[in-house]
Amino acid sequence: MIRVALASYGMSGEIFHAPLISVHPAFQLYKVLERHHHKSRERYPDVEVVKKYEDILHDDQVDVVVVNTPNPLHFEMARQALEAGKHVVMEKPFTNTGEEAEQLIKLANERRKLLTVFKSRRLDSDFLTVQKVIKSGLLGYLVEYEAHYDRYRNYIQADSWKEVSGPGAGILYNLGSHMIDQALVLFGLPKCLLAKLAIQREGGKTHDSYHLILSYEKFQVILKSSYLVRDEGPRYKIMGNLGTFTKYGLDVQEDDLKAGYLPGDDDWGIEPPEIWGMLDTEINGLHFRGEVSSEKGNYLRFYDNLADALHNQAGLLVKPEEAMHVIKLIALAEQSHRERKELEVKF
Repeated sequence: MIRVALASYGMSGEIFHAPLISVHPAFQLYKVLERHHHKSRERYPDVEVVKKYEDILHDDQVDVVVVNTPNPLHFEMARQALEAGKHVVMEKPFTNTGEEAEQLIKLANERRKLLTVFKSRRLDSDFLTVQKVIKSGLLGYLVEYEAHYDRYRNYIQADSWKEVSGPGAGILYNLGSHMIDQALVLFGLPKCLLAKLAIQREGGKTHDSYHLILSYEKFQVILKSSYLVRDEGPRYKIMGNLGTFTKYGLDVQEDDLKAGYLPGDDDWGIEPPEIWGMLDTEINGLHFRGEVSSEKGNYLRFYDNLADALHNQAGLLVKPEEAMHVIKLIALAEQSHRERKELEVKF
């Protein structure tokens, strides 16, 4: 068994990591850091709750540390875990700067430890479907890819580090890290980037809206998000010279995990037909318009891959260098916004 310690039992620990680890046959949820509570014990009675991070770092039985604390703590806690000889899984967005990411990658290589980032949105049903549609060639050559990740929250969330100005705060690090990562999975690094950021909600202290344009050789990627979208439009709209694919709705796995359901059932990760995407294209000279059944989402695949990497030296699903590119593009987007111009991607 691969023994795992969670550095936090906040939202990502309670909703994502603990349930996924607990049902996976290769892993044992061994320790959880909760400084003021024992909430994890209510659901996982065999877990050991500790009050100090050192109780995880100094335990030789811990194989993997999940660093799922607030973003400002990511770098230092991951550094300490790697130096203590642990493999490390980090919550998105990895680190707050490219320099921090480079340091952690170098340290992981020196210590011969695995370092990866939980990019769960790569395993969403809608994104897996988008990948399949693009690879099918049914759209022809692409001219534009537009993705939205919108919410409606017209207030500033109290006592949230994400809502205050500081390292790793703001919507770009939160939702933007997912969207940029998806674009890089599909298309690789762009040639140029243009960004417009905004604070739309009254009393806001950090950006809660973005509009990014990633320019490639023959097409562009548009990524948009806002906390003030009450009537959501399509999540994805992908246009090619032969057709368009349009997709509404959001993967069901997060809501199912919040409701207490666990992966493993036959119907896990399956979207209802009412949010399947629509393909409008031309096939062998014939006009076709119809629904595309969504691929099955599977967050557990991340831990499948981690077990395979630890036991069989398989390649990581999410390489730390890929997560580092996301962080560097976020920094470039902030620079583009400040300078009000498109910038070349040189890394």
